[in-house]
Amino acid sequence: MRIGNTAIATVTVVAFCSGVWLLYSGAETHAPPQPGAAQGVFDPGEEARAAPALPPSPPMRIRIPSIRIDAPLTGLGLTKSGSLDVPPAGDKNLAGWYEAGTTPGERGTAIVAGHVDNAQGPAVFYNLGALKKGSTIEVDRRDGGIAVFTVDAIEVYEARDFPDEKVYGVAKRPELRVITCGGGYSRTTGYKGNVVVFAHLTGSH
Repeated sequence: MRIGNTAIATVTVVAFCSGVWLLYSGAETHAPPQPGAAQGVFDPGEEARAAPALPPSPPMRIRIPSIRIDAPLTGLGLTKSGSLDVPPAGDKNLAGWYEAGTTPGERGTAIVAGHVDNAQGPAVFYNLGALKKGSTIEVDRRDGGIAVFTVDAIEVYEARDFPDEKVYGVAKRPELRVITCGGGYSRTTGYKGNVVVFAHLTGSH
């Protein structure tokens, strides 16, 4: 997947992570949950449990039952500067996927991203940092199928340490990344980094 990894990392931090709601509501004590260190440890045995890749089909919806996420997906392109575009901030229950890249379920790394909050309050991925390893992510596809992913790890990165290749690099099996903002919070700059969920395909129906 060639989409300008550094540019995508930058737009994720800037566009998803302003923290407008926290800034103007004085709600710093209600900042979104962040993953603990134990959630960032990969299990090498998961490699053997990956399901066969599915044919390409655009995703329509993402569900993460354990943290009550059930949201439609909109296609995201690139901005004129070559960075990843973002879903409209006004729709708090809308996520996006990079539609010129891998579709969720096919071989490679599929990217889904969404806001953690907007000016009105928590948005679609506000609780993403509370996700646990082994949780299930389901993606409804246009072909009528549902791709089922198992979470391998949830990590949080400061913007300056964002591992582009680890997050966006080409995978040999069907993998999914779900990204929102996170890390520390500053009233002057907003969120300082990103929460990233790493998952792989373990089934379909």
